[in-house]
Amino acid sequence: MTSQNFKTPLRILVSPKSFIDLQNLINRESDLAIKLLNSEEQKPGVQFDAALISRDVTATSTKQKIIPSTQSFYDLLLNASDLKWVQLHSAGADRQIYLDLMKQGVTISGSSGVNAPIVMQTAITGILMLARHFPKMLQAQAERRWDSLINYPLPPDLSGQTAVIVGRGPIGSGIAKVLEVFGVKTILVGFNDALKEKNHSASNVIHISQMKQVLPQAQWLILACPLSKETRNLIDQSVIQLLPDAARIVNVARGEIICEAELITALQSKKLAGAYLDVFASEPLNANSPLWSMENIIVTPHSAGHSAGNESRVLELFVENLRLFASGQVLKNQIAA
Repeated sequence: MTSQNFKTPLRILVSPKSFIDLQNLINRESDLAIKLLNSEEQKPGVQFDAALISRDVTATSTKQKIIPSTQSFYDLLLNASDLKWVQLHSAGADRQIYLDLMKQGVTISGSSGVNAPIVMQTAITGILMLARHFPKMLQAQAERRWDSLINYPLPPDLSGQTAVIVGRGPIGSGIAKVLEVFGVKTILVGFNDALKEKNHSASNVIHISQMKQVLPQAQWLILACPLSKETRNLIDQSVIQLLPDAARIVNVARGEIICEAELITALQSKKLAGAYLDVFASEPLNANSPLWSMENIIVTPHSAGHSAGNESRVLELFVENLRLFASGQVLKNQIAA
């Protein structure tokens, strides 16, 4: 394996929480010369070559609201002129700090696939809860009411329904595989221009430019794609109106992909029968948002990918990328500037 090209140890900025676990992993890599820097012991201006933004660094910060501990870590990054690479715990790199670093020439790599099984499981949970009218039953439980589903129009079987899933990555593909077990027809929407060709092999995969053609078939519209210029405000009133009445939307992608005000209008008018939303245009979701109290809406606080096992998987990916970085190779999940 290619040896490290640096004459001195690679200086890596990490959080106190990741420090010990990462040190143990690196100790097994005898041919890597690494010096870990505990972020809590550093001041802006300290120099390092790379950094790991682990889940505990962003913690409860959002794109709109940054807590002090997160900002302190960001300040270290922005003031390190030697910084060449930052590894993220998340798949997406749409926070402003990442965009600013890329403008400075810093390489950013994400963790696509690390939490994909968890996000997939959460999305499936939301779909099943909506399909089986759990919001109604949980409300009855909270009010100590015995209120059988037999008192209402019964939920239709999932089998035979159609789900349009925007995003063909490990999350979208994973959701499709599980839904197909339940007898749901799935249509995956991708962004690769090759999908425009009629001779591509998968019959249930289409290009984003063809999405509107299949929406009238969809009882479920599931968002599992990155935020980009192409997907920002993708789901607006014109798209929602193409869905059959009483369709449902699931969003485990990014809040900005949906025009939130137009979604709320469609829910209030009963054009849509419900939604599971883990992400929102502005986070945390404002306490005055009608989404909190609407019938048949499940709201979770951007938690679809949270799991105890993610941390170790991110660290393992980081060590794998350390080897690539040290030998001057393209990083796994490297994000284009």
